[in-house]
Amino acid sequence: MISWRVYLLRCSDDSLDFGATTDVDHRLQEHNQGAGARYTRSRLPVALVWSSGELTKSDAFKEEYRIKLLSKAMKEGIIDTGGNKKKSPGEERQG
Repeated sequence: MISWRVYLLRCSDDSLDFGATTDVDHRLQEHNQGAGARYTRSRLPVALVWSSGELTKSDAFKEEYRIKLLSKAMKEGIIDTGGNKKKSPGEERQG
């Protein structure tokens, strides 16, 4: 069975984008090469700030939809409470 993950990205303008994929690292690379979502193309670079545990495809898309309905503050709460936290683009540039 293929494992899916939901992920949150922080864009260079501090906005958040999210999606579902079977390969988070590859998807992050696609976003940063400008081949990802239209939303992120004008907000590069992006950094992975959270990803879920392994999910079924169905559960991943349900979780993605649930996150879509959240306010930015609530999405920030997801990032703050756990997952695979990463640095924001500004933090990566600083060191």
